[in-house]
Amino acid sequence: MDAIAYPMSIATPIPVALANLIKFGILNGMELVDTHCHIQFPDYGQKEGFDASDAITAAQAEAVTRLLCVGTDLPDSRRAIDFVQQRDNCWATIGLHPHEGASYAHDNKALEEFAALVSQPKVVAIGECGLDYYYHHSPKADQEKILRWQLELATTYKLPCVFHVRDAFDDFWKIVDNYPGITGVIHSFTADKKVLLQTLQRGYYVGLNGIMTFTRTEAQLEAAKAVPLDKLLLETDAPFLTPVPFRGKICQPKHVRLTAQFLANLRGETLSELASATTANALSLFNLSNVYE
Repeated sequence: MDAIAYPMSIATPIPVALANLIKFGILNGMELVDTHCHIQFPDYGQKEGFDASDAITAAQAEAVTRLLCVGTDLPDSRRAIDFVQQRDNCWATIGLHPHEGASYAHDNKALEEFAALVSQPKVVAIGECGLDYYYHHSPKADQEKILRWQLELATTYKLPCVFHVRDAFDDFWKIVDNYPGITGVIHSFTADKKVLLQTLQRGYYVGLNGIMTFTRTEAQLEAAKAVPLDKLLLETDAPFLTPVPFRGKICQPKHVRLTAQFLANLRGETLSELASATTANALSLFNLSNVYE
């Protein structure tokens, strides 16, 4: 975007559109979206002396213009919804993480309360949901039941899904293939090119985060290079998975820019090209509004 020349005197009010362009730090022509963060956590940033509002301001200074606050259980999804209501550049997803499967698989009242959240303002997706066989915090049967239930909800309300899948792709594909109309993203993708192909064959997006900056697994980097630009999303998973060179610090949405630059270098693209494509992908998948209209 070329620099905007707008002559004005001190007494002339700045047009709303221009003020918002300045506010969201995108006069340089680049925008980024953090499609997966958890800055609605009540203690977010406290150990390092900042809070979520500080993190949003810092993100805007790095041209991160939009954020998705991702719910992980019923209370956290409610918290995400409340958090985004007064913040123009934030949206919420509601989800029951696979770790929480045992807590919800047999609690119909909680599921009814969760389903009621889908009609709340600024809810743009279901998730994070999926399967996690790495930690086994919940039995596989409970994880699968809760995943199917959320897929039904997403189908009914025509919402995309934010998927968490770890060491469970074989079972995951068997389940989601029963819901051919589902769209979504595989969050925190760290699999190889074989799983990437399976992901793309189903039309899903691929979410990459700070892991890419510190992984030593060549197969993960090869898969990251192979993701088509029109299927790539950027994320942080803040407060987790802080990218290099800030390992050991609390991850913030502003760090999506570091991941973006790393991926641009890895893939042989300019930062501007990668930012433009991934922002367009995020707006399309999650039907996000234009924050500076």
